[in-house]
Parts: sequence; structure tokens; C-alpha cells
Amino acid sequence: MNLFSDAVRPVLFRLGGGDAEHAHEWTLKRLAALPTPALAALRRRYAFSAPVEVFGVRFPNRVGLAAGMDKNGVALPAWPALGFGFVEVGTVTAKPQPGNDRPRLFRLRDSEAIINRMGFNNEGAAALAERLAALGPLPVPLGVSLGKSKVTPLEDAVDDYLTSYRLLHPYADYIAVNVSSPNTPGLRTLQDRDSIAALLKALSGPVPVLVKIAPDLTEPAIADLLEVCLEHGAAGLIATNTTLARDGLAESDQHLAAEAGGLSGKPLTERSRQVVKFVHDQTGGRLPIIGVGGVMSADDAKRLLDAGASLVQLYSGFIYRGPDLVRSVARSARPIRSHRAR
Repeated sequence: MNLFSDAVRPVLFRLGGGDAEHAHEWTLKRLAALPTPALAALRRRYAFSAPVEVFGVRFPNRVGLAAGMDKNGVALPAWPALGFGFVEVGTVTAKPQPGNDRPRLFRLRDSEAIINRMGFNNEGAAALAERLAALGPLPVPLGVSLGKSKVTPLEDAVDDYLTSYRLLHPYADYIAVNVSSPNTPGLRTLQDRDSIAALLKALSGPVPVLVKIAPDLTEPAIADLLEVCLEHGAAGLIATNTTLARDGLAESDQHLAAEAGGLSGKPLTERSRQVVKFVHDQTGGRLPIIGVGGVMSADDAKRLLDAGASLVQLYSGFIYRGPDLVRSVARSARPIRSHRAR
């Protein structure tokens, strides 16, 4: 019997009449309220040490929590206790914003997928900075994903990102520049050469900066972006964000295919692997990669690592498979050689 799949997940999926966002918020509140003895018990069960160094940061293991799960950092002590070797909060914007209208988060159960059009709902960079200052250092590296405020014109995007960067980089082990969410109008245009160059120039500093890309880019577009990342000192790439494609959905989930937003989960598994491999091959391994997208098993993670990723992240896989997935991926992804150069 798998406790999560057989007992916990069915309860979570019924919360709020099956509303996915209600279950998400309910879970975050419970994780945030866990007392120290409970965190210690979770740590004994799920934590796994297999240290690796990537872009100058030492990670206890190679499995991270992807951005989007804990946007405002409200449950940060819980994630290392559940076995994650690093945590990425956000995506956070310079200005607080409510995000798009509800409903905006959908489970495609038979496809083991999620569609979201959250729209960077978050309390803003200043609120997150205040929370991180009060919390103090985590036992694992912390990444902070930055996005553009919806009300900020595209021509002012660099200043918007820079505002968030200045507030948050003192608390971050790395910064992720999210220019690939499909849920903020015009955001993906910031993946072009000139925009990425301007962002990387503005955000240069003591903290590694990674660029998160969409799985929907063509290979020539990715190659162009990689040239800029290498030229302007990006520390790495996060591949990939959610997709606008609807390939690979189960027939029973087709009625949700028309919902606007980005698709994550099992249908993205192969595409994310292809993008990771292309990035690795194109750069000769000079640009470290965090592989994310459709990691639903230890084998999925292994294939991403074999394709060239140095680290992996979970989001939909954690929702469908729970913390046992974190531990199984961490155990299977133990380093077999140095990844300092990646």
C-alpha cells in the first residue's frame, strides 16, 4: 500500500468539492503549521543526502521543489523535511497581484497533468523579502523565481525585474528569471535575444542567475537564446516551463484541453527531456541545466539527468505521487561523478 496514493491523495483531491486551488491552499497552511517534532519525524523518513555542487552552490541532493508550489514562501521549513535538496519560491513580482480569475488550476487526473493559468498571483517581492528575513537561512539552497508584474509595460520589464532582484537576492542562493510563463500577456517575448541580454546585464551580481525557458520554443530560437546566456554570464538554464500544447492527454481529459493556461505533468515528460538534451549538446555542457517537466518517477528523473541536467525539480509529480517520489528520485540520482563543471 502506498499511503499517499491510496489514502492521502484521494482526500486532498476531494477538498473544496474537487477544486485544485482550494486543496493547494489547504495543504500549504497545514505544512506551514507543522511543529518542530513533526518536521523532525518527516526528515527522518524522507531526507536523503547525496551532495553535489552545481554553479558554485552545494546541494544536499539533486531534487528540488519547482516554483509555483510555494509562491510566497509560507511553508519553507516543510520542504527540506519532505526530502527536497533545494526549494524554489515564486514566481514573485515587484508588485503584489491577485493573478487571474478563478477557477485557474485544473487537474487532468488520467493524464497525470495540471493546467494552470494562475497569472503570477503573489504578495509581491517586498513581502517575500520580509518573510525570508524573519525566517533566516534554510538547511537547503533557496532559489527565487522572478517574473514581470502584469501592470508593468514590456518596455519597463528590466526595471521591474531589477526591483525584485534588489529586494530578494540577499536571501537567495540563485535567482531564476521567468520569461516563459504563458499566463502573463507578452511575457514570452522576453525570451528574444535583446530582451534576455538586457535582463542578464541588469541582474549581474553575486548570486547565480538562471533563465527559465518554454518547451514551445523551436530549436533555432533556443540556440539563439543560449548564445546570449553564454555571452552574458547566465549561470544556467531551467528547462522547461509549462507548455501551451495539449499533446498526450487521455481521452477522459479532453474536455479540459480547451482551458487556457500552461500544461505540466506527464504529457511534458518527453518534450522536457528533448529540450534538456538539446541545450546540453548545443552548449557542450558549459551551461548547467535544472531539468523540470513531467518528472513522475525516478526513471523520468534519470533520463533527464542522462540527457544533461545537473539537477531536477518536481511539481506535478509531487502532486500526484507525494513525498515518496522525492526520496526515490533523490536515491536514484545520487552523484556518480563531479558536476562542478556543469
